[in-house]
Amino acid sequence: MSDNNEVTRRDFLLSTAMITASSAVGHTQPLLGALVGQDTASTVVMPSTEVNMGSVFPSGGVYFRKSNPPTDEWARDHQTASQLGMNTFRHWFMWSALEVAPGKWDWADYDTMMDLAAKNGIKVIIATLDTAAPEWAFRKYPHARYKASDDSITHSSVSASSGIGGFPGLCLDNADVKALAENFHTKLIEHYRGHPALLGYDLWNETTYDSGRIGKMNCFCEASQKKLQEWLKDKYGSLDAVCKTWHRPSFSEWADIEPPHDFSGYPESLDWLQHRIDKAYEHFDWRIALYRRLDPKHLVTCHGVAGTLESHASASHNEWMAAKRVDVYGLTWVQSRHGTEPWRQWQSFDLVRAGARGKPFWHAEAQGGPLWMQPQLIGKPREDGRVTEPEDIRIWNMISFAGGARGLLYCRYRPLLDGPLFGAFGSIGMDGSVTPRAQMAGKTLTWANAHPEIWKSRPVRGDVGLLFIPEAELFNYVQQLSTDFYLESMRGAYQAFFDQNIQPDFVALDNIDEYKLIYLAYPVMMKPETVAKLKDYVSKGGTLISEGLPAYFGEHGHVGEVQPNYGLDEVFGARESYVEFLADIHDNLMMEVNGNNIHGRYFFQQYEVKGGKAAGHYPNGSVAAVENQMGRGRTLLMGSFPGSGYYLHHDKPTLTLFAGFLKMASIVPRVKVNDNEVQVRVHQGEGGTNLWVTNPTRTDRSVSVSLSSDLGRFSTGEDKWGKLDIKVSGQQVTVNVPARDAAVISLR
Repeated sequence: MSDNNEVTRRDFLLSTAMITASSAVGHTQPLLGALVGQDTASTVVMPSTEVNMGSVFPSGGVYFRKSNPPTDEWARDHQTASQLGMNTFRHWFMWSALEVAPGKWDWADYDTMMDLAAKNGIKVIIATLDTAAPEWAFRKYPHARYKASDDSITHSSVSASSGIGGFPGLCLDNADVKALAENFHTKLIEHYRGHPALLGYDLWNETTYDSGRIGKMNCFCEASQKKLQEWLKDKYGSLDAVCKTWHRPSFSEWADIEPPHDFSGYPESLDWLQHRIDKAYEHFDWRIALYRRLDPKHLVTCHGVAGTLESHASASHNEWMAAKRVDVYGLTWVQSRHGTEPWRQWQSFDLVRAGARGKPFWHAEAQGGPLWMQPQLIGKPREDGRVTEPEDIRIWNMISFAGGARGLLYCRYRPLLDGPLFGAFGSIGMDGSVTPRAQMAGKTLTWANAHPEIWKSRPVRGDVGLLFIPEAELFNYVQQLSTDFYLESMRGAYQAFFDQNIQPDFVALDNIDEYKLIYLAYPVMMKPETVAKLKDYVSKGGTLISEGLPAYFGEHGHVGEVQPNYGLDEVFGARESYVEFLADIHDNLMMEVNGNNIHGRYFFQQYEVKGGKAAGHYPNGSVAAVENQMGRGRTLLMGSFPGSGYYLHHDKPTLTLFAGFLKMASIVPRVKVNDNEVQVRVHQGEGGTNLWVTNPTRTDRSVSVSLSSDLGRFSTGEDKWGKLDIKVSGQQVTVNVPARDAAVISLR
């Protein structure tokens, strides 16, 4: 690294527009007006919140997990990290590693970590893990061990991610164990809240509730059953109401109710899943309240896995629910476990950005090295994230930055030397040496900290909103014992826009009025209140595109006698004339919509037009799609699932169809790109307009980008990253981007 790129931490802090350290949370800009019903593109900038994150761009890694790294290398590692431009570490403060006997605390190693950080100008996020209970607690509180639906008991296990025992902890539904855990948190806060290295706390690692798996679901201990009974009392008010809803007429006392052992009953299964989600966030709220009360000066953070679309039902993942509770949110994302196709990383960051709602988020656990001998790797080529090269580090980091991340930490600063995850993820060598990967990591992170102006701008609002419908995912899990139908429909719809550089945003129901165009993927179950908001959205002027069978299953999974259900027949101007649920034979289902022959999947509905206009047909001539107008808005109902069809087949007519949805809503895409092998995003805000162009391919690309007029008028551009030549002519920007590299173009 050249001397002229080095910036001191003091310079970083002075050059930012962050709020003062006396208050962890800043102020949100005024909320944007709803776009629905407006003819003008009023603004493209999302609301944002500024937070003091300790540096311009927090960067570093997860370092200490008690078992690793070797003691005699700690001081050297901290010096090396600081020299590479890293300024933030996260350490795992595990209950099982700290309270080594009842009331006996061993702080020595962790004290050393904090002192070394302060000495080397590194800030620390304390990851607090009550999910690692002391071994003695498993013995003293056997009633609090997780009990699964098959009556099996969970015993203490060594975590592959730390090499330390005590996982997955004990069930906090038990008041005695929860009190012990609260004492752990209290002792930890009191011990470290005054330390100069402390930046904040990560209070929920990957926002995962240990709910087990189908056939072995947690938790069935006595305390957990009582929690469910109390939840049902609050929801239904009377035992009789539960009997009627669950179709179990012979509950005579609340004590008769236990969690369902299988998903044969839709109402009880949906209630059980929602109860587990609510309970997981109740525990999270308990931690947050404790930390904010005992230490209001430091950040409260957490990070998930961008799992909302896949594991909301099974593990409580929900970006919106988690992010709204904390000062800074984040995500774990490693290519080796998910794949290196560009859409996968972009989709995860777009999902987290949506949930963060303008709050800063960071790439809390990024990949810096290889991954060996894990089951998800079998059959994959070595370049699909299995073996990590410096050029991979560069493009992966630049995509994270372009996706809106305001910091980046590697999930290992250096690899573990113990357990099945030995050698995994770290950019630093097994012996603590600086590898070419680490040099590239240092280059990108030093650059990020040297350009505070870039992070004052954020990704602009997307061209279309993909609506997350929690009940649809929960129902898919109950009915199919998997969320694959929902996941692939949502991901396929995302890809059909993404593959054309049309920016799709994920959106929660409360925020749909911010988008002129909403897409509903796999809306097979919807609640009445969801339908009511969609009706209101359309009547006010929104354009609603829906896949098939909307609200076929209503409240509690009950089938509507008139389809589409809950009055949606009037919204879409159509009635079901035939339906078929034969998912195992419909992977190649064909349908024509607006002149495009595309693939559906899973199920299909045929329609009778009732006020709308036929917009597509199946090969047998029956109506497959209907357009309609309602109030000031427009709708298009398609009888199957084009999103999932595209996920499987990637047929070009689907791209044409999805691009046409924007025309229905009179939307001009923010950008048009001559080469859709590269991805382009625009950031705007106090830092100006920055055009991010990422090239994940292994060849150089000549890229031409046309900008919509609502982004502004520009005459010059400067590449802040690689100093590439930029040509700006009217609304056209041209640049040659090297392989696995990026351009960050400041437009003026």
